[in-house]
Amino acid sequence: MTVTTYPACRHCGTEMPLTFVDLGLSAVANSYVPMDKAGEPEPKYTLHTRVCEKCWLVQVDEDVPPEKIFTSDYAYFSSFSDSWLAHAKAYTEKMTKRLHLGPDSLVIEIASNDGYLLKNFVANGIPVLGVEPSGSVAAAAEKIGVPTLVEFFGEAVAKRLYDEGKRPNLICSANVLAHVPDINDFVAGVAQLLTGDAVYTVEFPHLLRLIEEVQFDTIYHEHYSYLSLLAVETIFASKGLRVFDVEELPTHGGSLRVYACRKEATHREGVGLAKVRADEKDARLDSAAGYAGFSEKVEAVREGLMRFLAEATGQGKHVAAYGAAAKGNTLLNYCGIGPDLIDYCVDRNPAKQNTLLPGSRIPVFDVDELRKRQPDFVLILPWNLKAEVIKQLSDLRSGGTRFVTAVPAILITA
Repeated sequence: MTVTTYPACRHCGTEMPLTFVDLGLSAVANSYVPMDKAGEPEPKYTLHTRVCEKCWLVQVDEDVPPEKIFTSDYAYFSSFSDSWLAHAKAYTEKMTKRLHLGPDSLVIEIASNDGYLLKNFVANGIPVLGVEPSGSVAAAAEKIGVPTLVEFFGEAVAKRLYDEGKRPNLICSANVLAHVPDINDFVAGVAQLLTGDAVYTVEFPHLLRLIEEVQFDTIYHEHYSYLSLLAVETIFASKGLRVFDVEELPTHGGSLRVYACRKEATHREGVGLAKVRADEKDARLDSAAGYAGFSEKVEAVREGLMRFLAEATGQGKHVAAYGAAAKGNTLLNYCGIGPDLIDYCVDRNPAKQNTLLPGSRIPVFDVDELRKRQPDFVLILPWNLKAEVIKQLSDLRSGGTRFVTAVPAILITA
């Protein structure tokens, strides 16, 4: 007799037979292929997400080793998005005011990237420390005066910092909670460093928005978990933390910023907390019914995009893509799209230029390539930056180029 075993939940260890969506085999999303390695095969891993029916954490099956993702030449630099930089600056101003931060305070950012956020605290004379696993982006942060520790954050690193006398007033992390393979170790590390009324804020794409707006392209190996407030409160509580406020943000297609503290801290609950709890309850995220039917919606997105590309190329039109983003790689790989349907992709980040997109093998060039070739259509892969991209490329519109987004359905902007 064959006994079927299912992957165990990363938080509570429960087996997970319930599939959220299976996107098949996919290359690691940020593993750009050098042009001279075009003939070499690349590893592909299953991209199958499941739901834990005990703690409601949604997660990918396949554990790609973190060192295969966050390498020393990891290509995601936060500073290449203008809207994200503005978002980071607004956050630092808000937190400085809310927590009365000053020269005697300490702010620690986990996954501090190239210093895009902490530099704002530094400019105001507030001491900071970044913790960042990728050497290349950490070096960029050090260059602009942001002290950065090159480490994967977890309980051991937190204990070391605590023993060194580090007592942060604020610990922050933007889109990191979804990226950690051992979420329990990570949250235990945060709990280790928080003392008194110190605050931890974390931002993450909201699972509720992902479901409602069919944002399946935000699923990739680098995102181990897909988070609801429901799951986050459960995980935090298991390590002695409580959530006391929540803000809904427009970033990354709809995110939450969660404020947490030690259970015994004095922070009162903010109004945002009850609202998001109620929204998730209404969407039935505490039952299997809340996750049903998502796969069919994802298939409809694929059909819509393939129909558009077949019609465009059939009429001899040229389609280029904008933004060598991880979410774009999920979309292209799931749909089986290659250079036969999309001529090339452009990106502002020099680290991605003159490479091939993982899986699809579409070449990536500088943004100026669009002006040289004036394509008929530009498919904007990071659809969350659509307004910013269209504004940046407004000169192409006068030449007749139209802009396309594929999620949650095909939308053409003249």
